[in-house]
Amino acid sequence: MKVEVSEYPGRMVNVNGTSFLYFGGTSYLGVHTDPEFRDLVLRSVRQYGSNYGASRRSNVQFSIYDEAESYMANWVGSEACLTMSSGYLAGQLVANHFNSNQYKLFYAPNSHSALFRTNAKPFTTYTTLNIALREHFDKKRKETPVIFLDAIDFSGCNYPDFEILRTLPLASCILVVDDSHGIGIVGEEGAGVFRYLSSMPCLEFVVCASLGKALGLQAGAVFGKTERIEEMKSSNFFGGASPAAPFYLGHFMEARELYAKKRRLLQDNIKIFLSNIINSKRLNFMPAYPVFGFSDTQLTNHLKQHKIIITDFRYPNEDTFATNRIVLTAAHTNGDIIFLCEALNTFE
Repeated sequence: MKVEVSEYPGRMVNVNGTSFLYFGGTSYLGVHTDPEFRDLVLRSVRQYGSNYGASRRSNVQFSIYDEAESYMANWVGSEACLTMSSGYLAGQLVANHFNSNQYKLFYAPNSHSALFRTNAKPFTTYTTLNIALREHFDKKRKETPVIFLDAIDFSGCNYPDFEILRTLPLASCILVVDDSHGIGIVGEEGAGVFRYLSSMPCLEFVVCASLGKALGLQAGAVFGKTERIEEMKSSNFFGGASPAAPFYLGHFMEARELYAKKRRLLQDNIKIFLSNIINSKRLNFMPAYPVFGFSDTQLTNHLKQHKIIITDFRYPNEDTFATNRIVLTAAHTNGDIIFLCEALNTFE
């Protein structure tokens, strides 16, 4: 069901004059429509302006970039951080950085296209990825393998336990993990998966992420060792691109207490949902995570009949299977959650 809107959909969306409850999208913390968050945005715009169309190497530089990147690195648990104007561009920066004769790129199943080089294709299973990596080492090739994967790929293979990842020969590999759907909501204080995965027995660990989902910022970030981050910052890719507008990083720094409050509300909503739904087995979900997937299109239609719209489209292109996900956010009320559960409980 394609819906065109003229304002950001929060807990409700208007379709041709009819109001629907909206359980879709990626605004997990619900800050995009939060009045307090919007006030912070406006205050930050007044200080930093609406955009900054210059290189980070310009002779006039905003101090907020270094301040925010230092804070983000400490928050996530990495040595260093850099920011870009989008999560997609952050992923492309990392992929471009490792696209050399020194490295061999391997893409795990369901890895996001933001990490792809031209014509890259992910392995269909972790078994085939495992075989390919071991063949690479058996042939004693000089290139260092770089494994790209999504922390949360909605298949349940990775987050929260990453058990299948531990079956790979990681000791001589670099891991690049896209944490776009985790940062802001999973991990201690919403710091994502960096601290957890940094214990993996690999050569090196790099995380990239969109900050536009839970955190509500039109920006992306890369986290890793100081030397690696400095190498990326010295590239033409980084220096030639305009950065994230500084006001985004400004209000990010001001919104830390609000983010914490929203994470608590989101966890409360997840608990209410799970305690009121009768048959949770028809849904695919992860512990303490607000997304509930399924493959039955009849259920999607059933929810529409009850004036509920969920995430329902083919992604990343028309040749892939439809994405059917119920997404809870911190913006939903207790009544919204109960109404959703009642609709789900009447589906046979």
